[in-house]
Amino acid sequence: MSKKPLILGIESSCDETAASLITENEQKNPVVLSNIISSQVDVHKEFGGVVPELAARSHIEKIDSIVKKAINDSGRKINEIDAIASTAGPGLVVCLSVGLSFGKTFAASLNKPFIAVNHLEGHALSPKLNSDLKYPYLLLLISGGHSQFLSVQGLGKYKRLGTTIDDALGEAFDKTAKLLGIEFPGGPQIEILAQKGNPNKYDLPKPILNKGGCNLSFAGLKTAVLKITKNIKTEQEKFDLAASFQKTIEEILYKKTKIAFKEFEKLNKTEKKIFVVAGGVAANKKIRIMLKKLCNEEDYLSMFPPIELCGDNAAMIAMVGLEKFKLKKFNNFDHPAKPRWALDEDAIFLKGAGVQL
Repeated sequence: MSKKPLILGIESSCDETAASLITENEQKNPVVLSNIISSQVDVHKEFGGVVPELAARSHIEKIDSIVKKAINDSGRKINEIDAIASTAGPGLVVCLSVGLSFGKTFAASLNKPFIAVNHLEGHALSPKLNSDLKYPYLLLLISGGHSQFLSVQGLGKYKRLGTTIDDALGEAFDKTAKLLGIEFPGGPQIEILAQKGNPNKYDLPKPILNKGGCNLSFAGLKTAVLKITKNIKTEQEKFDLAASFQKTIEEILYKKTKIAFKEFEKLNKTEKKIFVVAGGVAANKKIRIMLKKLCNEEDYLSMFPPIELCGDNAAMIAMVGLEKFKLKKFNNFDHPAKPRWALDEDAIFLKGAGVQL
């Protein structure tokens, strides 16, 4: 029996220090042997958001012990590792540099290949960790820093169909939570508060809903929430605003995803239409239910990573590492940290005032 690849993945793009070991079974499906994630919520809570310098310091303090735990929990030995994959971007450069440097040093010390991974590609491939996902597929990537629709043709082959022209969806959730007085990270709490509220209480704007293809915009929605919160006097009004915000997001994603389906179908003539939703906001249960319903209506197969693998983690980085290892796509030790690193590098940058849609 031939030896199956054993890949160590390392993630430090923002405020999670993470390490994971994965291999594959006889059917060549990935098997997660360990997946350790150390969050920094307590470090950043008093500041209401991630402070890059504090995040980097925390990564430096933890990364050695996190990697050791991942190896120990996997039941494997260090000398069995075949390659090391580290997130190289996008993200906070001071944070990226910690995991990237550690991964390079570790690979050099073992004389093993080093693989630089695009964090977004990790999210894009994350459903492969629990499903037999085939190319091509339509991807909705919704996280704290990114919101985009991409046609995924294969490993490293992406065409962006739509993106946010201002805020990412996860950022809109977090900022709304902050305006409602919810401690960081508050985005996931919006859905919980929304269960107690009236989703029809506030009529919130849906920016560029009827133009711009499947591009997205959330800045105007966030501004409307800011104005309303200045006049909120009761807990019930807070719940109602959370519910109205959640409902508005669902309506925006429903409409824009239907447009993305049509754009995807222009590019891909495939019998089995697959829609993948990944990133931190993919853990929102109401959004999942709504998108699954839409997929049933439009004859798409919906696929999501497990809830625990929606946020930043190293298993998804190791997953990309495994795919690249089998193709012998390795990187040199001088590969830089890339705070900006688009999956579709040919796509036009769409952000800021004056964007023409």
